[in-house]
Amino acid sequence: MPVPLPRGPARTSAAVRSESSFAPQRTSSEHLPSAEVFTRNVVRGVLEVFAGVREAEQLARWTTEEVYRAIVVRAGLAARARSARRMPTPRDVHQIRSVHLFSPSDGVVEATVIASARTRTRAIALRVEGLDGRWRVTALALL
Repeated sequence: MPVPLPRGPARTSAAVRSESSFAPQRTSSEHLPSAEVFTRNVVRGVLEVFAGVREAEQLARWTTEEVYRAIVVRAGLAARARSARRMPTPRDVHQIRSVHLFSPSDGVVEATVIASARTRTRAIALRVEGLDGRWRVTALALL
């Protein structure tokens, strides 16, 4: 025998609760690994993707969908530029010069990173948030 569904506000609040349980859940900083180590590794990975020596898919787990799409687009543009100039894929090793972290709230870290290779030094700004028990990049700007 079918069970009748509640009508009105009770039904709406139950639907909202069930949808929110599937949304990414915030994680406190104390339950996450070092933000500095994560930031260093993810920045190195992003620079390698832009250089064409790493696949963007390897960063998908550590970024939000919006950031991942931006990385894929920028990596594609960089690859086309290298192809148009007939440049080989550089095998630069990026050295992280400095990492500055700021935590505006629990489970959120904003970072600026200075990284250099043989020919270029870059600044990267990013925001990482603790979601579902791991750090995820929610904003990224390569300057």
